[in-house]
Amino acid sequence: MNILILDDEPVIREVLRAVLERNGWETREAGTASDGLALLSRETFDLLLLDLMLPDRSGMEVLAEVRTRYPELPVVVVTAYTSVESAIAAMREGAFHYLPKPFRNDEVVHVVKQALEKRRLVAENRALKAKLEKGGGGELSELVGRSLAMEKVFETARQAAAARSTILVVGESGTGKELVAKALHRLSPRAAGPFVTVHSGALPPDLLESNLFGHTRGSFTGAVADKKGLFKAADGGTIFFDEIGTVPLETQAKLLRVLQEREFLPVGAVEPQRADVRVIAATNADLSKMVQEGRFREDLFYRLSVITIPLPPLRERKEDIPLLVEALVARAASENGRSIPSVTPSAMKALFDHDWPGNVRELENALERALVLGHGVIDLDQLPDSVRRSVPRPNLLPQDGLSFKDAVASYEKSLLSAALHRAGGVQKRAAELLRLKPTTLNEMLKRYGMLPRDARESDPVLPAQRLERSTY
Repeated sequence: MNILILDDEPVIREVLRAVLERNGWETREAGTASDGLALLSRETFDLLLLDLMLPDRSGMEVLAEVRTRYPELPVVVVTAYTSVESAIAAMREGAFHYLPKPFRNDEVVHVVKQALEKRRLVAENRALKAKLEKGGGGELSELVGRSLAMEKVFETARQAAAARSTILVVGESGTGKELVAKALHRLSPRAAGPFVTVHSGALPPDLLESNLFGHTRGSFTGAVADKKGLFKAADGGTIFFDEIGTVPLETQAKLLRVLQEREFLPVGAVEPQRADVRVIAATNADLSKMVQEGRFREDLFYRLSVITIPLPPLRERKEDIPLLVEALVARAASENGRSIPSVTPSAMKALFDHDWPGNVRELENALERALVLGHGVIDLDQLPDSVRRSVPRPNLLPQDGLSFKDAVASYEKSLLSAALHRAGGVQKRAAELLRLKPTTLNEMLKRYGMLPRDARESDPVLPAQRLERSTY
């Protein structure tokens, strides 16, 4: 197990290295954020011990970047700032544990063992999942989600993939219906065969039939040669009808014949052709209602819906948003040649509060926009107006009024807490963020009782002095 110690105090690094290596763990050290992140990019580590007080960057910023770039790497924050606010902020950013200075040797060993055990379990689970998916003849890696609704989708897909039955994928626009169809194909015995997509609503009826079934030379004006249709092109594989509800009624009858007889007649031909094709269809329309209205054939509807997989809209599985954000941001960064940015808490809250009428596709577009417009961080300002407007606005003035003095004090405390959080507990940096003098900030912290206990003590203790009288 390889552990990276990122702390700007050499004496702390020396003590941690001695404690860890005494227990059989390998260590590497860095004294600045840039050196630590460089080591992480070059080597594989099983744990990061991170100090919040770094000379070149806030430790909280480093924590956020590490959680984005290396989401499976456990991080234990070690800092002299023992305030409750710092602890909560670190855990909220994804830290595994929080160790205040001075620490005890046995405490360090205990926390490190717990973190490494978590790392081992994550690795084992990932390997087991890959093994199971490989055994199933494919994988569902492009579908992201851990919600109960998505687990049902995964389970149905795994069970239905091996069969030859026709599958109907139902869901709103942007929910990922084509991704499900591709996953079904990859998981099926037809994975080595072609996967052909038909965009049903993009062509007029006569041209759609020609594309589906092919045509013979001279069958209509412009048919200067025989043409193989999409059904023949998909022979041995899967054909996917995107938005099957847009197929005209006259074409629906011919499509039904293909499903029943597994043969079709090219335009202008007299002899039918056969194709071994598995049909998967998708729709965002209510086909049963279209059947009642006479706009969709009832017999075709029952043929298509042998197995139905409903896809939930994003607003009904918001617990999947952090996973989706992680995956979509990483993909957008790779496609645009950017480093993977961090996402601020305010931006993530806005993503949670939005209802996403365009579902995952809308989320993907919003994140790519924010990536391109941002500078290594996705904040509220980089999100589209439609997403920012979803953030609930507080009711500033209750019906029965409020104390102006208390309200201002509460707002000032919130600003001070947020600035300290952003600055990783460094008062000077927090003062810069609030455009205040450091002395003014310190006085305000004293007035509101927000100074850490150590900072209020009259006897300042240097790290070297603490080492002499404390057990690390």
